[in-house]
Amino acid sequence: MDDPNLATWLGDLQEASFSKGGAVRTAYPPERRLTGPQLAVYLARRSYALASTTRADGRAHAAPTLFTVHAESFWLPTLGNAIRLRNVQANPWLALSVLEGEHETHAAVLTEGPAEVLTTAPTEVLDLTEQRNNGGTLDWATAWLRMTPHRLFSFAEHAWRES
Repeated sequence: MDDPNLATWLGDLQEASFSKGGAVRTAYPPERRLTGPQLAVYLARRSYALASTTRADGRAHAAPTLFTVHAESFWLPTLGNAIRLRNVQANPWLALSVLEGEHETHAAVLTEGPAEVLTTAPTEVLDLTEQRNNGGTLDWATAWLRMTPHRLFSFAEHAWRES
């Protein structure tokens, strides 16, 4: 991915997230974090994430989802009757986990923020998401979730390599 604005935004978001302190700074040391350009490439080549929401009764709910990053938001196509839609309406917050590899070759990007339910997405998001879906139609996507991340963290083991 050659979008310097995306790489800058992701890098800045991650830096702001880590600057707020907490145990995550120790668990994810600076030398193991992906750079802004690495984050942009990583997220461009990963099509699916694990989306986590909270049910109205407080129980956790997690499910895999197709995603697209556009205009400083994560866009998730979904069915209009999906549990995650009711969850976000009741508790408007979403966490995404994008993982790959195992043991010494694994990498992860974790992000979270407020989310909203939409009935449609901008044409550019639709086009990008269809491309990410191997050209498959999104006729099934009767609703969308848009998450505007407040936090983003990344980690890559030493043996992880960009593809």
